Amino acid sequence: MSQNHHEDRSERASQENPQDDVSIRSVSTSDERPDLTQLQSHISTHDAPMQHYSSYVEVPDEVYDRIKPSRKLVIVALLSYCSFLAPISSTTILAAVPEVAATYNSTGTIINLSNALYMLFMGVSPCFWGPLSQVYGRRWICLITAFLFCCCSLGTALSPNLASYYVFRILTAFEGTSFLNVGASCIGDIYRPQERATAMGWFLSGTLIGPAFGPFIGGIIVTFKSWRVIFYLQTALAGVALIGAWFLLPETAHHMKKDDLAGLPWKAKAKVMWGMLNPWRVVRLYKYPNLIMVALASSSLVWNMYSLLTPIRYVLNPRFKLTSPIQSGLFYLAPGCGYILGTFFGGRYADYITVSWTAKRGGVRVPEDRLRSAVPFLGIAIPGAMLIYGWSVEKRVGGIALPVIMMFCQGVAQLFCFPSLNTYCLDVMQSHSAEVIAGNYMIRYLFAALGSAFVLPAIEKIGVGWFSTISAGFLVVSALATLSAVTWGKRWRDVIDEKRRAKRDMQHEIEDMEEKSEKETPVVVDKKEKHIV
Repeated sequence: MSQNHHEDRSERASQENPQDDVSIRSVSTSDERPDLTQLQSHISTHDAPMQHYSSYVEVPDEVYDRIKPSRKLVIVALLSYCSFLAPISSTTILAAVPEVAATYNSTGTIINLSNALYMLFMGVSPCFWGPLSQVYGRRWICLITAFLFCCCSLGTALSPNLASYYVFRILTAFEGTSFLNVGASCIGDIYRPQERATAMGWFLSGTLIGPAFGPFIGGIIVTFKSWRVIFYLQTALAGVALIGAWFLLPETAHHMKKDDLAGLPWKAKAKVMWGMLNPWRVVRLYKYPNLIMVALASSSLVWNMYSLLTPIRYVLNPRFKLTSPIQSGLFYLAPGCGYILGTFFGGRYADYITVSWTAKRGGVRVPEDRLRSAVPFLGIAIPGAMLIYGWSVEKRVGGIALPVIMMFCQGVAQLFCFPSLNTYCLDVMQSHSAEVIAGNYMIRYLFAALGSAFVLPAIEKIGVGWFSTISAGFLVVSALATLSAVTWGKRWRDVIDEKRRAKRDMQHEIEDMEEKSEKETPVVVDKKEKHIV
C-alpha cells in the first residue's frame, strides 16, 4: 500500500473521528537539528504507519535545549507562584469560616460546603483547560485565566450576599486550576524526563505550601481586619501573576494543534476543533489502568491533606483551649514547613530513582520506574503519621508537640510523592501531557471536595481517631495501586494500545471498502428526469 494512501486514510480518520484522535506522530531521528517551531509534540498517523501506534513516545532530546537553563529557572519560579494562587484560596478562608458565616447569617457547615464546591470545580475545570492548552498553547491560556481569576477574586471580596459569594468562589476555582494544569505541561515541554521531577518538586511546592500557609495568613487578617481583606489580597496576588506571565512566560508548547487546521473548510475545521476541545478527551484517557492507579494515589494524598487541614479550628482549638484564629493558624505552619523542606529532596529523589533504574536496564527508560520513589512514603510514612496524629488528638496524649510533629512529617513525605506522580503523567503520554495531567487533577480535586465536605460531619460522628484511620487505609490502598502500576503498567499500556490499533485498522478497512464500492458503482443518467440515479 502506498505512503500517499496511508496519509489519505489518516487525514480522513482525523477529520471523521476527531474525538478518537490520540495523535500518533513519529519523531525525527536524523542528525539534523529539527525546526522546533514545527515539531509536533504529539504523534500523528500522517507520518507513521498504523502498526507503529503507541501511547508512549520519546521526544527528540534537542527540543529541550531551545530555552536557556537560566530562563527555565525563571519560568519554573513564575509557574510555582501562579500555582500558589488557587490552592491558597481554598484554605485561606478556613481560619475565617465563623466570621464569614456571621456576615451572611449562616453556619460553618454551609460555608465549608462552599469550600467543597470550590474543590469540585477545581476538579471539573481541567477537562476544559487541558485540551485548550493543547490547541492554543500554554501562554495565552495562562494569561486569560490569570485575568479572570483576578476579576473573580475581587467579585468574592465584594459579594453582598451568600449566593454571590458562592458564585464567585466557584468561578475563581474554575479559572485557578488552569495554573496547575498549564504549569505542569510547561515543565514537561522544557525539561528532559531525567530532570523533570526536580523542576516539578519546585513547581508543586507552590500548590502545597499555599494550602498550608493560607489559614495562617487568613488567621492573621481576620484577627485584625475583615475577612474580605483576604480576597483583596488574593486579587493583588493574581494581578502580580498576570503581569509576570505577560512579561516572563514564553510559549513552551512544541506544537499547537490549531496549526493543523490551516486550509481545511470551515465545516471540517469546526468538526475537528470540537474533537480537539471536547472535555471527554480527558475522561477517555482513563481506559488506561495505569492512569487510574496513579490518579487514585494522587487523590488519596489530596484527600488526606484537606481532611487534615479543614477541621483544625474546630478540632484543635477546643482540644488545646485556643481562642483566636491566629492561634489555630499557627498549626498550619507545621505541614507548610514540611512542604518547604520536602521541596529540596522529593523531586531530586524521584529523578535519582529514574536514572538508577534506567542504568540497570542498559539505558532503556520505562516511565513506571519513577513511581517506585513514592511507594514507601505513600504506603508507610504518611499513613503512620496520620494514625499517630488522629489518635493522639482523640486520646489527648502527647500535648501540642506530637500532632505538630506528625503534621510536619506528613508535609515532608507528601513532597516525596507528588513530584513522582505528577511527572509520571508527563512522561507516560508525552503527546497528551496536558490532558493526562488534567485528568489527574480532575480526579484528585474531586476527592478533595469530598474530603472538605465530609470531614467535619464524619469527625463529629466517629471522632478524629477513626476518621484518621480511614484516611490511612485509603493511603495504603493507593500505595498498592501504585505498586501494581509499577509492576504491570507497561503491559497495560501495550494491551490498550493494541486494542486501539485493531479498532483503527478495522475502521480504515471499512472506509477502504466503502470507497472502493463507490468507485465501482455505475452512474446512470435518467434523460427524462435529468438527474443521476
